[in-house]
Amino acid sequence: MYKIFFNLVFRRMDPEKAHHLAFRWIRLAVRIPVLRTFVAAALAPRYRELRTEAFGLRMHGPFGLAAGFDKNAVAVDGMAMLGFDHIEIGTVTGEAQPGNPRKRLFRLVPDRALINRMGFNNEGSLAVAARLASREPVFKTVVGVNIGKTKVVPEAEAVGDYVKSAERLAPFADYLVVNVSSPNTPGLRNLQAVDHLRPLLAAVREAADRIVAHRRVPLLVKIAPDLADEDVDAVADLAVELGLEGIIATNTTIAREGLKSEASLVKETGGLSGAPLKERSLEVLRRLYARVGDRITLVGVGGVESAEDVWQRILAGATLVQGYSAFVYEGPFWSRAIHKGLAARLRTSPYATLADAVGADVRKTA
Repeated sequence: MYKIFFNLVFRRMDPEKAHHLAFRWIRLAVRIPVLRTFVAAALAPRYRELRTEAFGLRMHGPFGLAAGFDKNAVAVDGMAMLGFDHIEIGTVTGEAQPGNPRKRLFRLVPDRALINRMGFNNEGSLAVAARLASREPVFKTVVGVNIGKTKVVPEAEAVGDYVKSAERLAPFADYLVVNVSSPNTPGLRNLQAVDHLRPLLAAVREAADRIVAHRRVPLLVKIAPDLADEDVDAVADLAVELGLEGIIATNTTIAREGLKSEASLVKETGGLSGAPLKERSLEVLRRLYARVGDRITLVGVGGVESAEDVWQRILAGATLVQGYSAFVYEGPFWSRAIHKGLAARLRTSPYATLADAVGADVRKTA
């Protein structure tokens, strides 16, 4: 049914307008008590065998919504209603910014992919922190907060910009993510170099610990799929050295190889997400797990479309898995299908729990 609706309605609309329309419907539905109860019962069934623990946080399952969909924390309950086990909001920057000029979001339907050059459009850390502070949860869910650099802030002043966001948002974050891997903010990816990344992560860690003294806010870093293998290893070693709780692999890619969509779309600048990212994000995940093992938690994202994709990420070392782009193509029943399929795979596997399955394929080849 959704695929028919997508082809008749959403596919004919500007992608960003379609996103905002769907967003309004989700936010409206969650405000109506009877409707949200019905929707959650239909779309978010719970499977005991999928219960997951990561960074000391308990979740109904391993599958969450990646950053980028809910930039300003306006639909956390709505996305939980649709069955996502954790919601990562953002990317949030120190100051509000409109992002890049439109048109800045493109569907590559034959490739089941998106290209975006949104440019961290968001209301800024002060506004988002205020919204999180006043939130009265309808559905209990884990909320991650993804922070990035304000575009107008020079690279030399990036640490202070991230620290400002961390100070404002850490009190309301179940976990905090330092995003240094979007291709849409000039100079941002330069911060992935270990010499730049070490002081940045150390400063954000110190800020979170100082502002939130009663608990340790888990800190993760999100990396690009375009890093060379030796740089992936270097980030993994740094994460262990600094005692980070996790790494998210991976963000969007600037690569364009093997795409089927028309050339006018393929040549659009920005980050490519969706199915074409599947193989490289899985490679990076396997490499990270081979390097760090169980010392830190890995989150797999990039090209995740199905229960099989989630299962493969878990076998490659991911404790948590996230998706976003496939939601555009699969619709509101996507999370339900993934949970059902994942539970079925676990039951027919040799593993008693999901935790037992994490990294199993990598350990076999070690």
